Amino acid sequence: MKVTNSNFFSSALAKPTSLMWLGLGAVLAILFIELALRVLAGDTMAFDRNIILAMRNPADLSDPLGPYWFEELMRDITALGGTGILSFITLFTVMYLYLQKHRHMAFLVAVMIVSGMICSSLLKYGFSRPRPDLVPHGSYVYTSSFPSGHSMMSALVYITLAAIYARSQFRRSLKLLIMASALLVVASIGLSRVYLGVHWPSDVLAGWCAGSIWALMSYRLVRYGQKRGKLTF
Repeated sequence: MKVTNSNFFSSALAKPTSLMWLGLGAVLAILFIELALRVLAGDTMAFDRNIILAMRNPADLSDPLGPYWFEELMRDITALGGTGILSFITLFTVMYLYLQKHRHMAFLVAVMIVSGMICSSLLKYGFSRPRPDLVPHGSYVYTSSFPSGHSMMSALVYITLAAIYARSQFRRSLKLLIMASALLVVASIGLSRVYLGVHWPSDVLAGWCAGSIWALMSYRLVRYGQKRGKLTF
């Protein structure tokens, strides 16, 4: 059967290649490295300060912009990226996969997320960036600032699980809904960290990059296993 150029290009556009995934991962890695270097050099401080202050009442920096209910909503959203919530989601997902006889998938998901948590902790320890001191914190914090653990781990957990679940769906609209919902949650969590004054914006950007890299690697491992019949879902 002869394959025309039009069929070849339409097929390439319809199904991302390994080279495209590798390119995306490289871009995210470069962005993270660039952010890390600029943070270490202090080049992001003006940008970080301006963004945080723009979210505060100029007459009272302890007062975030918006009504009280919106501030409480931001606390609710930021909790979605906390260690407790993400641990429960991971535990229940792994248990579900295990009970559904997808034991290799359950093990892989557990390893991917736990290793991501370890990586997040090591990065924080390595950079040891102090938390913002411009405004009172709207949420209790006890670790260093760079990269944002909430942003990194929410990107890893929600995007990875959404991508795996979306892959099991047949309707394109459902796939898009699942991925869009995960991205919206991840974006909201990161923005809530800046709004509450517990992270510099550059922390959040770096966290998104690192978490997305980990999610991308995790998804590629899942696809690799599925193509070889080692993983089912």
